[in-house]
Amino acid sequence: MTATSLIILLLIGAIAGWLAGVIVRGFGFGLIRNIVIGIIGALLASWLLPLLGISFSVVNPFITAVLYALIGAIVLLVIAGLFRRAPRA
Repeated sequence: MTATSLIILLLIGAIAGWLAGVIVRGFGFGLIRNIVIGIIGALLASWLLPLLGISFSVVNPFITAVLYALIGAIVLLVIAGLFRRAPRA
């Protein structure tokens, strides 16, 4: 992975994290944490979705990458939100 592709991945993850925080309102962690979760979600989705055989393409490769990352970020936000809201014994 080159430095340019890493920067693009971080940018896409930041956009996806922000969008996921807007979409999944009740499970958000604030802007900065949502962006970090979006970056992790982008990494996870770019690895896991092709492994599961899920692939799609939209008009623009950048938009396709944002959608992949958005899926990963939403999944991570929901999972993290469930653990955060779990009652403590």
